[in-house]
Amino acid sequence: MRVLRPALAIAIAVGSLLWAIDFYRFVGLLFLPEQYLAATYAAALALVFLHCPASQGVVRGPLPWYDALLAIVAFATGAYVTYNFPDLSTRMFEAPVEGLVTACILLALTAEGLRRTVGAPLVVILAFFILYSLVGHLVPGAMQTREVQFDRMMVYLGVDTSALFGLIMMVGVTVVIPFLFFGQLLSESGGAGFFNDLSLGLMGRFRGGAAKIAVLASSLFGTISGVVVSNILATGVITIPMMKKSGFSPQQAAAVEATASNGGQLMPPVMGAVAFVMADFLQRPYRDIVIAALIPSVLYYVSLFIQIDLEAAKKGIKRVPEEDIPRLAPVLKSGFVFILPFAVLIYLLFWENREAEFAALISALVVGGIGIAFGYKGLRMKFRVLVHALVATGLASLDILIIAAAAGFIGGILQATGFGFALTLLLVKIGAGNLIALLIIAAILCIVLGMGMPTIGVYVLLSVLVAPSLVEVGFSPLASHMFILYLGMMSMITPPVAIGAFFAASLAGAPPMRTGFVAMRLGWTAYIVPFLFMFSPALLLQGGSTVETATAIATAIIGVWLISAGMVGYLAGPIVPWLRAGFVVSGTCLLIPDQIAHWAAWTDMAGAIAGGLTVACQLLLHPGRSPAPAARSRTD
Repeated sequence: MRVLRPALAIAIAVGSLLWAIDFYRFVGLLFLPEQYLAATYAAALALVFLHCPASQGVVRGPLPWYDALLAIVAFATGAYVTYNFPDLSTRMFEAPVEGLVTACILLALTAEGLRRTVGAPLVVILAFFILYSLVGHLVPGAMQTREVQFDRMMVYLGVDTSALFGLIMMVGVTVVIPFLFFGQLLSESGGAGFFNDLSLGLMGRFRGGAAKIAVLASSLFGTISGVVVSNILATGVITIPMMKKSGFSPQQAAAVEATASNGGQLMPPVMGAVAFVMADFLQRPYRDIVIAALIPSVLYYVSLFIQIDLEAAKKGIKRVPEEDIPRLAPVLKSGFVFILPFAVLIYLLFWENREAEFAALISALVVGGIGIAFGYKGLRMKFRVLVHALVATGLASLDILIIAAAAGFIGGILQATGFGFALTLLLVKIGAGNLIALLIIAAILCIVLGMGMPTIGVYVLLSVLVAPSLVEVGFSPLASHMFILYLGMMSMITPPVAIGAFFAASLAGAPPMRTGFVAMRLGWTAYIVPFLFMFSPALLLQGGSTVETATAIATAIIGVWLISAGMVGYLAGPIVPWLRAGFVVSGTCLLIPDQIAHWAAWTDMAGAIAGGLTVACQLLLHPGRSPAPAARSRTD
């Protein structure tokens, strides 16, 4: 097992990296893309049973006989589909017995793999769609589906390119894995240390500097990794103790780290791998996704920085001690070369228009070369670390590939039974009466369905279930997909299943649920801004004149600042309750998009006037800077 597990993990990673450079065609290995996906999934599904124990939270011990048997069955079934896919696909509508058997085995093993990797909720969702496909034709009304024979549907799910081995699995295997490898090498080569030291040097001299360091470091590292828990682990082990030492309570420190790490997935220019998945789904250039994400991500981090700064002023939390702040010049001298991989990535994507997977691979190789040749602070990366990074990449891809398989099965059921059309029609009927009600329902679905899942998996699932209904009622495809990404992403810090917040809480020794609610407050903009850009394309830098776009952005930033000050309850001094309400109300008026109704232009004017008067009243009540409290509080 010491050999087999890493060997399968390396095979998954290397197979994807070779695909990125078109190696197979270059050496004359010609096969269907679906055969490559089936082979990769065979290795991934077998590795799940070798790597993930049947009981979650238990350390993998000696391999039980049943896990060995499941791994053998998974690999053999996937290998059979790989070899016989051309024949099975041509006879799909005949529902051959071998196609039915292999599809049933893959479905059952995928369900068990889901349970082991991401937990039971997604298994329940998958089971619901399977059961509904069998009885949906008996349901009266709008949710009725067409009747499909079980054997035909199962063969369709296992063979058709709209199901298991379709676009979702293709994106997971070919795009996500190279970016996981990029993130692993960046961490192993010293890049994570460089970004932490750079953040410390830039932000450590400001009040509440420890928390601002966490925000900057997490946003820089999170834009590459795209995996919230990995981001928290890479930066939080340094920033959380630093925040606690400076005066932030454990739950505040954990919430800041979780919120900042979560937002890294929205941070251009890379946005983890989600941006490339979205670009493939929408069939739009990658640059369109990055441009659209710019302003919402700015609003997210502006709000986070304002709340941290005012919280630090409120509690008298000072800068990081001078002896703990590295000098910027030595940091840049030792690590400036780590900027090169980002430059290569952006150049290949924006100017050369190369595929995302190719750009990620080349950038990863640049990172590896830098780590081996230079390292950071004289610590060079050993060559064997490349092997470790390949193993870590293969293991990190397991939950994503399993979720992609489940989403493929669900997508196939929606196509085969017409359930997708029925679900869209139902939501469209709701939206025809009230678009706000439709968006609220969609937002709740995004957060609930996303609980306990990595962001890429959340987005893939929601793009099948929720996005079509938003597009059908008239919202743009880009805005609709950005909406489900933002709300699905927030499931990572939204109780009761806030994986990111709970993980950060464990590092900080803080109460998990309380940390989740503090993180929700810090990340409040991500719950609100998606509703705004659905009605105001200017916030996505889509359409509208320069004046309209500038006005929308300016009013949104001022509105975020006012609401954040009202939520913290501090501006040059404590804010009395009635003034806090004034801050929140005036900020809300400024956030309302002009396009939502004919009266919305007046709300901007009212918000600007009310906000100015509110700030003036607060400054009159506190004409000078309040002295810092004598003792630092460690409670919220």
